[in-house]
Amino acid sequence: MYTRQLFVKNGLFLAAIAGVFAACQQGNNKTAAKNGADSSAQAAAADGLGGQKLAFVDIDSLEAHYNYFKEKKAELDKKKEGAQNDIVGRERQLQNELYTLQQRAPNMTQQEGQAAEAGLQKKAQQHEQYKQNLIAQLQTQEAQFNEDLQKRLNETIKKFNADKRYAFIFSYREGASNILYKDEAYDITKEVIEQLNAETPAQKK
Repeated sequence: MYTRQLFVKNGLFLAAIAGVFAACQQGNNKTAAKNGADSSAQAAAADGLGGQKLAFVDIDSLEAHYNYFKEKKAELDKKKEGAQNDIVGRERQLQNELYTLQQRAPNMTQQEGQAAEAGLQKKAQQHEQYKQNLIAQLQTQEAQFNEDLQKRLNETIKKFNADKRYAFIFSYREGASNILYKDEAYDITKEVIEQLNAETPAQKK
């Protein structure tokens, strides 16, 4: 009579959570630019299309070596892991309560059973609301994280290319880029990372 259909209705199976936190944000599709003088990159860029100077930044490398990005992403990942563990623990508790109700059901009157089921349904609904609020908070923090990174990169680009040495600066990411070929002589990633790290010193542990 009192079956796991209750949890199906309220979406409380652990599998329902698996996809919620799957995303970590690799959505930082950033463009970055160059400050300082890398002679090989400049020499190659001077021969760009139509005489216009061009360069590219490897986003995977930037994320791997930009200290601020690594620190903030680690903080966000820790929050996501904690939220996931919290939700899993709460759902496990609800499942245990459901199991206890199933064991007691044969000895309960119809009125007692209905009251117990209603109470469990209320807890399930409260849990769903709690979960949605927690997910929304994490999504907001992730969006703010991405906006902050974009702002920092945009500001660095403006400073980095203040002398207008480059007409075009492309972003490149392995397996997720419209650039089919890249000449390493045009790579200014190292210089961009150095300036980003200089502008945002790593936090002391």
